[in-house]
Amino acid sequence: MELIRGFHNFRSRHRGTVATIGAFDGVHLGHQAVLQQLISKGKELGLPSAVILFEPLPREFLAPGKAPARLMSFREKFLALAKLGVDRVVRIRFTNELRNMDAEEFIRRLFVDCLDAKYIVVGDDLRFGRNRSGDFNLLREYGLKDGFEVEDTSTLKISGERVSSTRIREVLAQSDFALAERLLGRPYSISGRVVMGKQLGRTINAPTANLQLRRLRSPLSGVFAVEVSGLGEAPLQGVANVGVRPTVGDLSEAILEVHLLDFDRTIYGKTLTVTFRKKLREEMKFDGIPALQAQIAEDIDEARRYFAH
Repeated sequence: MELIRGFHNFRSRHRGTVATIGAFDGVHLGHQAVLQQLISKGKELGLPSAVILFEPLPREFLAPGKAPARLMSFREKFLALAKLGVDRVVRIRFTNELRNMDAEEFIRRLFVDCLDAKYIVVGDDLRFGRNRSGDFNLLREYGLKDGFEVEDTSTLKISGERVSSTRIREVLAQSDFALAERLLGRPYSISGRVVMGKQLGRTINAPTANLQLRRLRSPLSGVFAVEVSGLGEAPLQGVANVGVRPTVGDLSEAILEVHLLDFDRTIYGKTLTVTFRKKLREEMKFDGIPALQAQIAEDIDEARRYFAH
């Protein structure tokens, strides 16, 4: 799959495509239905499919402290889109210039001049351009003039449950991983590269792999029983902490730490996928390292009991 970074990297060979635009956070079953519709239309017309994404997400740019927690980093999203068979991802940097661009100019520059789109599928709640003045109806008006087809999509429901990124965040906050899996179409996981940490875990007999979250906020917080992929054919069992380590008290942004059960290898630089299975407890502050060490031992025992059953 090809990645196009910004307007300045469009080339003449990128003209003539089918396209969609959105956040696609989580690439859940609702997103997948849209993407399959796009890919099918591309095959029908003999054109490549393109997914347009903003980085950072508009709400992250406009109000970082109030933006919803990301379900996925950009890398995770890119890989998920590639797995579904998307041909191109267009990554556009969200800036004040883009924020203030007139909606009609945005359509003309992106969909007409750069992509020469022949078919566009979007959600009927799409908003873009200055003051969010652009919407599905405006895009369809331009399609009638410039010769491209525009279709909207309806919200997907599974057993009466609305599938949306917002709903999945709510479900994850409740640690309902079974429902999250039904809405996503796969178990919820976080992937990241193992980086060097403080190595405190080694001093208390609980070494951890520290993963970069690559997001402002995590949709999860606490201690979990997890399965970890990326170190062999079969997933490994472990205990993960997502939070700011209040006992140590040295973090302003959340990190993901994983203690792998019955595992003792150096894995710095490896990319792991951590799949969340059960919440064991909330993150908490302890009186000191001995109390923290005792609780970690209890967490490990509880995780072992969970996996044993």
